Amino acid sequence: VQLQASGGGLVQAGGSLRLSCAASGRTFSSFAMGWFRQAPGKEREFVAAISWSGSSTYYADSVKGRFTISRDNAKNTVHLQMSSLKPEDTAVYYCAAYEFAIGTMPDYWGKGTLVTVSS
Repeated sequence: VQLQASGGGLVQAGGSLRLSCAASGRTFSSFAMGWFRQAPGKEREFVAAISWSGSSTYYADSVKGRFTISRDNAKNTVHLQMSSLKPEDTAVYYCAAYEFAIGTMPDYWGKGTLVTVSS
C-alpha cells in the first residue's frame, strides 16, 4: 500500500491543523492505520492509531485529549485533527499502515509532512 501524507504547515501555539493521509494500492479497509512523528534530534514516536473499522482508537499520552484520529474507508483516507498545538508538537508526521496488530511495527510508511508550532 502507498501512503501520502499532507496538511502540515506552520501554526501558532494553541492553533489547529488537520493532517490527511491518502492510501492506494491495496484494500485500505483491511489495514489498521497510525500516525507517528519525529522531532529534530529525537526518535520517531507513536502518536495515534485507529482500527480497520474505526471503532477503536489509541493515543499517546502526550496528545490525548488534543488530537483525534479518524478514517474514511470509502475515500481511503485517514486524518489526524490536531488542536491546542504546542511547540513540542513540532515534528515530521508520518502515516503508517499495520499489516497485523496495532502495537507492532507498521509495515508501510508514507513520506512525512512537517508540522511547525511557533510559540
